Amino acid sequence: MNNPQRSLRFVPTKVIWLFAVSVILQIIWHFRGTSPEIHIQPLNPPPSVELLRVLSLGDTVVSAKILMLWLQSFDSQRGHFLSYKQLNYIALQAWLEHLLQLDPHSQYPLFAASHLYSNVSDSVKQRQILEFVYQQFFADPHHRWPWLAQAAVLAKHRLKDLPLALKYAQAIANHATSSMPLWAQEMQVFILEELGELEQARLIIGGMLVSGQVTDPSEIKFLNDKLQQLEKKAGEVNK
Repeated sequence: MNNPQRSLRFVPTKVIWLFAVSVILQIIWHFRGTSPEIHIQPLNPPPSVELLRVLSLGDTVVSAKILMLWLQSFDSQRGHFLSYKQLNYIALQAWLEHLLQLDPHSQYPLFAASHLYSNVSDSVKQRQILEFVYQQFFADPHHRWPWLAQAAVLAKHRLKDLPLALKYAQAIANHATSSMPLWAQEMQVFILEELGELEQARLIIGGMLVSGQVTDPSEIKFLNDKLQQLEKKAGEVNK
């Protein structure tokens, strides 16, 4: 009768290596858990991308996902939850940037930056993480524009910084033109209107109508109505 158990030599080396690492981590965690004292571990900067690639054993996508899960759970330490305000945002951005380099097609690091780590009660750190989203947007504008749109909304409504919101909205309009919905293109128009830059807002709408990029009748009507509103508002200001 054949032995149903396969020889160890048939097990892939990667599986054995990962099992060994997991055992070691479990042992370390066990001995850390024996101490009654609670030490909050700081978020340190990541190792180099090159080292992370080597440790990935050729599968950087899987490694990026595992590291993202680890990073997202870092605020929970031995049953105690840290506020994002306690995290080192310089190190956090470095980790997120490395994860994007390991898996450039992943959208989750930027989702986490714009939706999770932006919810910090520290305007300096909030600006840091939004600027990180802005810088990373240019690496792949056609796929990363939703996260910069979220950054523009936060800059406008939470930071109350209209010039910053306009900077993000204009970057979207100028660089992400392939599959971007109309509302994302219009963000800059509404921000310009709030800033009192009515003529510039009118020029943008006029350009959108003349270029033929808007074909839906309801959207064309909306833009024409908005253009008339801006013209009326500009006339009242100039009286």
